[in-house]
Amino acid sequence: MIRRFRCLIGFNHQRNTSSPSKRLLNAKPARVKPAMLETIQEVAIYIHRFHNLDLFQQGWYQIRITMRWEDSDYTSPGFPARVAQYEAPDLGPEDVVGVWRIDDTDNSFYTQPFRIKYARQDVLLSAMIAFNLSLGKYEGPATSAVIVKFELLYAPIMDNGSELPASLDTLPAAIHEFRIPPKALLGLHSYCPVHFDSFHAVLIDLSMHVILLKAGSFTSPAKKVPSYAPTVKNVAVGPLAENGQLTNQGVGIDQKKVATVKALLAARDFLLDELRKLSDAIDQKVDLTELTSELKQSRFSSVLQPYLGIAEDILEKPGGVSDFETEDFLQSLSNKDIINAFHLLGHQLSVLWNIYLKFHRANRTKILEFLREAWANDRRAEWSIWMVYSKVAMPHHCLRSDESFHRSIRGKGSLAQKLNEDPIQAAVTRADLHRRSIAQMRINNRSIQDMHIFGDPLRNPVILVERVMNAQFRTRSGNSFFSPLEHSANILMGTRLNTGNKLSGTGTPRSSRILRIVVFVHGFQACIFHSDRLLTCFGMEEYVFLFDKFIVNGHHLDLRLVRNQWLLIDPGAECLMSEANEDRTSGDLTDMGSRLAEEVTAFVKKKMDRAARSGGYKNIKLSFVGHSIGNVILRAALTEKKMEPFLKYLYTYVSVSGPHLGYLYSSNSLFNSGLWLLKKLKGAQCIHQLTFTDDPDLEKTFFYKLCKAKTLEHFKNIILLSSPQDGYVPYHSARIEVCPASLWDYSKKGKIFMDMLNNCLDQIRAPSSEQRMFMRCDVNYDTSGQTRNLNTMIGRAAHIEFLETDIFARLIMWSFSELFR
Repeated sequence: MIRRFRCLIGFNHQRNTSSPSKRLLNAKPARVKPAMLETIQEVAIYIHRFHNLDLFQQGWYQIRITMRWEDSDYTSPGFPARVAQYEAPDLGPEDVVGVWRIDDTDNSFYTQPFRIKYARQDVLLSAMIAFNLSLGKYEGPATSAVIVKFELLYAPIMDNGSELPASLDTLPAAIHEFRIPPKALLGLHSYCPVHFDSFHAVLIDLSMHVILLKAGSFTSPAKKVPSYAPTVKNVAVGPLAENGQLTNQGVGIDQKKVATVKALLAARDFLLDELRKLSDAIDQKVDLTELTSELKQSRFSSVLQPYLGIAEDILEKPGGVSDFETEDFLQSLSNKDIINAFHLLGHQLSVLWNIYLKFHRANRTKILEFLREAWANDRRAEWSIWMVYSKVAMPHHCLRSDESFHRSIRGKGSLAQKLNEDPIQAAVTRADLHRRSIAQMRINNRSIQDMHIFGDPLRNPVILVERVMNAQFRTRSGNSFFSPLEHSANILMGTRLNTGNKLSGTGTPRSSRILRIVVFVHGFQACIFHSDRLLTCFGMEEYVFLFDKFIVNGHHLDLRLVRNQWLLIDPGAECLMSEANEDRTSGDLTDMGSRLAEEVTAFVKKKMDRAARSGGYKNIKLSFVGHSIGNVILRAALTEKKMEPFLKYLYTYVSVSGPHLGYLYSSNSLFNSGLWLLKKLKGAQCIHQLTFTDDPDLEKTFFYKLCKAKTLEHFKNIILLSSPQDGYVPYHSARIEVCPASLWDYSKKGKIFMDMLNNCLDQIRAPSSEQRMFMRCDVNYDTSGQTRNLNTMIGRAAHIEFLETDIFARLIMWSFSELFR
């Protein structure tokens, strides 16, 4: 079904209110009033599907879309111009009510309401909505950005089940905005996923298509010529050359009109180039019959033909006129030719745009797949604004803390100063310097900007990414930061479509499938929500008791935000949110590891059996993500005998603030006091193990034995996430690196720490025949808006921030998406 709105072009007339005698006195020969060339921006949004990732409530949902100029000087709002429903939603009659609609009062578009009943549910919407934005009194390309607003509307299911309540569109449950920069308004075809927020984790698969079109032309009053202006018959006054003579370039030409025609030329060439790229990418030929017919009927002057005429084989011969040639060409035209060029280009763009829309409708799924891959490949470059990259060499063997070593470095000022340098303060200082540089950046490109990230760039975390180079592994390119990653990325970009992520559901052949399993392990006494946020967002009393539960022990949903990002990157992944140790994180870490191993082996066997029944699989990739002591639990699980058959399948390991080296050296006195109270009052065995008080002999403690066990050497990728603002886990322990205090410790404790560190690094250090990615990611949050309280003083705020926000996960995981699929 199609609903169209007719755009009415008006004509403005200005009355001359001066007296008759004055009009006779100032009478001049009639002058042709300059034509005002009006253009419009059309932004077409193709909504493919609504995918429920992690909505907390069943109910009726609907999407509302509005559009506006960012600059208040552009007063004309965006209004829906037409809607095309490609196919009916794939829901039963009881799960969808009514059809899409347009609200003329606020120029908004509403999808049809649909009912969400279960997780990972897909709702195919398949609708194209086009908004028109008028530039009003302005000529030439737009200088303002366009803001596109998506609102998620929600209403609970009524007692009768299928009846839709009337209050669905009264208050949006979540809002997500995007910004289309001015440079992108000449032409843009981009995938644009809508995720809303962490409390409403959904995915709306959609793409945006932007074009500049001719709206029409109307006359405006001529500017009054001053009585003192020189008059030259038959010659318009133009710019003077250095010798005072009139130049031919730009004589009598309105530069706004030149800019308008130039913008239309650029829009046409960009659209032709996009058609060529899409045609090649999806291996479908574009039907240009309508365009060639239009060109045969058009009457080009000899001057306009080389620039406005389009060869019939234009898709095989890409490339337009260079900016320099276009500028010279336009400046040489007369006013009449400028107006003719405007109308001819407007007709060409209108025909090309219709051709593109027909081509899109016939190949919408393949085009969306191609645009999605292009979007994913561009994230690393775009989001590198908040990431600082460096490379460090992995030491062959960390130095032990013997007295002779320290005597040897005395007198060597630079080395001694480096050893005494506080790594936490160094990381904070480095992140602050980078944050200041972000404040001076002018972020304005041709990509759609997600306002969750670009809305306030200084509030985003700064991530210091440190690639630890394996001393035994040499890459062919020594200048490459991520040589193995870049190699796989080049392969990915050279492929037309990533078959593992096809939206159409036609994946790779079953016999060559890879079974991808990701296990998420929660930590100790972790709370996934603050109570005020929870009750404000949901207003549900049944979550109150869950909050009390969360604050006592870790919960299996603690890492749900990281899981959601993983599923966005790899929708086919099988995820296990571990529940084996829920309510039981105060006991022995060895017992927790054993329970997790049983849970993981049962889950993997179940998925293997299901995959075998559905056609088999070629390989298995088993990944782990742990938070806090969840990392210790999962490493303990890997030492269990029942896990041995699956060690060869280990793929990616993500540690989110994990105490890999325990709490042998901890400088947070407040947190240390809390650990002491837990040991005395609660008698928590895991706290004794974390602080090495579970055995008088340090070489018989749980952590010393765990570091000797081969728990990390089977992973292909190891990513350690830490934060210098996290006071719950020692900084060096989360990063598996040397602690400065241990270098000056001549006791047995210093020797034990170095042994554990070297044992862990020996596991991470890959043999020369293998490739292993090992990197540390320092997440530095913006703390300028935080109030000083107990959470910030003891460092708990940053430790829990890993669970309550997903911006760090989006930046890291999409920048290195090859590691997560």
